[in-house]
Amino acid sequence: MSTLTAVPVVNEIAHAVACEVRDGLTANPKTLSPWLFYDEAGSNLFEEITRLPEYYLTRTERQIFTDHADEIVEQARQGKCLAIVELGAGTATKTGILLRATLRGQSRVVYQPVDVSPSALEEARESLEASFPGLTVRPNVANYVTEPLVIDRPPSSRLLALYIGSSIGNFTPAEARGILRNLREQLIPGDALLLGTDLAPGEHKDEAALLDAYDDAAGVTAAFNRNILARINADLGADFDAETFRHRAVWNAEASRIEMHLESTTRQTVDIPANAACPALSLEFEEGETIHTENSYKFTEASIGELLGDCGFTSEKSFRDAKDLFAVTLARAI
Repeated sequence: MSTLTAVPVVNEIAHAVACEVRDGLTANPKTLSPWLFYDEAGSNLFEEITRLPEYYLTRTERQIFTDHADEIVEQARQGKCLAIVELGAGTATKTGILLRATLRGQSRVVYQPVDVSPSALEEARESLEASFPGLTVRPNVANYVTEPLVIDRPPSSRLLALYIGSSIGNFTPAEARGILRNLREQLIPGDALLLGTDLAPGEHKDEAALLDAYDDAAGVTAAFNRNILARINADLGADFDAETFRHRAVWNAEASRIEMHLESTTRQTVDIPANAACPALSLEFEEGETIHTENSYKFTEASIGELLGDCGFTSEKSFRDAKDLFAVTLARAI
């Protein structure tokens, strides 16, 4: 298992950054994968986003957990002790609600957060272990998108895997299925998955509110988006001028997704020195050309069920807020 100080993992992540930049920025149109957002600065900016008034996703999901944590945990455990693993855990600010409910039914819990950010995982470990006697946190610094997922199963425990925050929506349908299938390979029949998904516009949710959540008035999401360029500069020695790129968020109704782009405000050239993963790059940007940095897919009950079924899970129960903004689905590995 990886540790917070494991140099090989750091090297693997740096190599993955170089490969993603090489492949994404030499494509037409240019793209970057959203996992690149989450260096230390990006993780901190995202935590700030979750507190914005426009960003309803985090507080709505948190309220669902607050209202239904005991029911979720009892249904997941089916009479056994639970061990919990979380993909893309970050600082695990919402996870404590579920951990507290789990500890009400058993004296000890092993929690395995998986994330690319060592600093976020260390913050989560210190905070959670201080808050919850009986909790053991085993951080795993890894990129679960590009690397094989390894989960440590405590003896005689049932696993509950968390993939919350609508993180699954950041990936194409094919990528999302790849992530959940890789997770399913580490589970046994009877283990559970708790999947958080943002819902598509409908009777109680209009497109304007959705767009505001990804283009806030304070400009925090814009800073988060541009930070991906700062990370490439820091990791690869590139010379992006982030201020010459404008944040754009658009709703693609046909694909049922919010798209985030970085739009070049001028004609420019960006140079990236050679590294172990690729030769030196000289990238030309036309004025108005964009880098597509993120998709955030929005789901319906039918599309959630189809996704889970394709990946070896069956949906057991959906927990929603009163306005049908967000869904948390408890599924079972079959």
